[in-house]
Amino acid sequence: MARAATRAFLRAHDLPDIMDAALQAVGELTATAAQFTESPDYYLSLRYRAATLRVIVYDSHPRHTQPRLAAACDTRRRAALRVLACVCRACEGDWGFGESREPGGGTRMWATLPRASAAAYGSAAVPGATFT
Repeated sequence: MARAATRAFLRAHDLPDIMDAALQAVGELTATAAQFTESPDYYLSLRYRAATLRVIVYDSHPRHTQPRLAAACDTRRRAALRVLACVCRACEGDWGFGESREPGGGTRMWATLPRASAAAYGSAAVPGATFT
């Protein structure tokens, strides 16, 4: 549903050129939210401003108060978002996660994708790579 909503959002706002990068980011963020949340629900926000798409996902998994648990959980979440990190790097964007500032707590994960570089995502040849 998140990917379908993203497709509709991008088409409605005349942003089909960033479809591949946006769908990859939304897929990675929502899959991670589903993995970590204690609730069947999560919140997805898409915002396009200043030639950059910002994707935010909130889940209900609270930040741990015990430092070792918090560090272990952050390590697991960071590992789950490895592909997102690669997408953001390829698009010259950024990503992260942290405590939600929204009522009810939980975790906020986000990615930013500048339009110019996100539009080129997946179309540029990788230097030194050969594909067969």
